[in-house]
Amino acid sequence: MQAGQTVYLDYQATTPVDPRVAKIMAITSETHFANPHSVAHVLGQAAEKAVEKARADIEDFIGAQTEEVIFTSGATESNNQAIASVLFANTRSRRKVLISEIEHKCIKNAAYFYAAKLNYQVEEIPVHTSGLIDVDAYQQLLSDDVLLVCIMAVNNEIGTVQDIPYLAEQAHKVGALFHCDAAQAPETLDIDVKYWGVDMLSLSAHKSYGPKGIGAIYINNALQATLPPLIHGGGQQFGMRSGTVATPLCVGFAESLNIIKQEGQQNRQQLAVLKQFLLDQLTQSGIEFQVNGSMENRHVGNLNIQFIGVDANKLLGNLQPYVAASTGSACNSDMVLISHVLKAIGLTDDQAASSLRISLGRFSDEQQIKQAVASIKLAI
Repeated sequence: MQAGQTVYLDYQATTPVDPRVAKIMAITSETHFANPHSVAHVLGQAAEKAVEKARADIEDFIGAQTEEVIFTSGATESNNQAIASVLFANTRSRRKVLISEIEHKCIKNAAYFYAAKLNYQVEEIPVHTSGLIDVDAYQQLLSDDVLLVCIMAVNNEIGTVQDIPYLAEQAHKVGALFHCDAAQAPETLDIDVKYWGVDMLSLSAHKSYGPKGIGAIYINNALQATLPPLIHGGGQQFGMRSGTVATPLCVGFAESLNIIKQEGQQNRQQLAVLKQFLLDQLTQSGIEFQVNGSMENRHVGNLNIQFIGVDANKLLGNLQPYVAASTGSACNSDMVLISHVLKAIGLTDDQAASSLRISLGRFSDEQQIKQAVASIKLAI
C-alpha cells in the first residue's frame, strides 16, 4: 500500500481497512442504527440480528460453538479480561501465572498488575533465539501451583509462530488453564480453538483489515459460567461484558474474517513471495543486514531486520516520509526503548537498537518494495 509518497510496511501495527469491510460498515451504520439491545421494537431486533450474525461468523472462523465469542474493544481488553477474570474467580490453592518472555505488553503488564493486587506470582517462560518457547524450561515451570498460562500464537515483533496445541496440552496436564493472544494470527494461521485446545483466545479486528476499536475474546462455554466479567453494567453479552456493542464495528470485524476465510491461502502465498523478494532486494542493494528470529516458524508477512551498525531510530527518522515501518511494537513507537522481545531472544542492546520490523500485507507489491529498499539504502 502507498499513501501519497509513503510506502506502508507496518501491517503488524495495523492493517488498512479493506474497502469491502468499509462498504458493509457504511451500509450497516445507515440501516442498523438502533441499539441492538433494544429488542422491544423491530429496529432494535434488526440490529441485534446483525450483531448475532457477526458473532456467529467469528465463531465459525475460529471453530467455536454458539455464544463462546464476546465482543470487546480490542485484544488489549480481551487479554485483560482473560487474566483478571481467572485470577478473581480462582478458589483453588494455585497461585502462579506463566507468561512467555515475548508476550505483548498488554499481557505482561496485566499479569503483573493483577498478580500484585491479588497475591499471585508471575513467572516468565524463556524462549530460544528463534523466539520459540523453550519446551524444557516450560515443562519445568509447569506444576500443580500454576493456575493460568498465557502464550501468544504469533509474536507481534519477530513474527514467531508457536505450537499452541502442544503448549496448551502441556498446561492442561497439570490442571492449568490456557489463554492465547491470537491478534496477529488470522493473516498467517488457520485458527481452530477446539483443535488448539485453548480455554480462552483473544482477537483484534484492526490486525485483520477490519476497523479499530473492536475485538473479541473466546471463552469456552464450560468456563464462562465460572468467571466474572471485567466490565460491569447492564449485563449484555450473556453477562460477560456489559455495554452497548457497536453494530457496524461487529459487522465489519466479521466481514474482515470472512474475507480471510475465502482468500487467506492465496494471500499467504503472495506474501511469502513478496517477503523473499524483499530479502533479495536488500541483498542485491549491498545493505548489510541480518534477520532476527526464526525464518521457518514465522508470520508470513513479517521480517524483523537488524541493519548492522545502524541506529534504527535514526534510520526510521531518515526514512520519513517515504517508508512507514517500526522499531518494535506500536505501543513503544513514541519511546526509545530496547525491545524486550529482542532482548529475550539474546540480542545485545546494540543489536536490538539496530533492528526494524518490516511487515508486508494484502496491499503490498514489488514496486513498493523496490522503492522502500532504495529509500533504506539512501537513508543508511
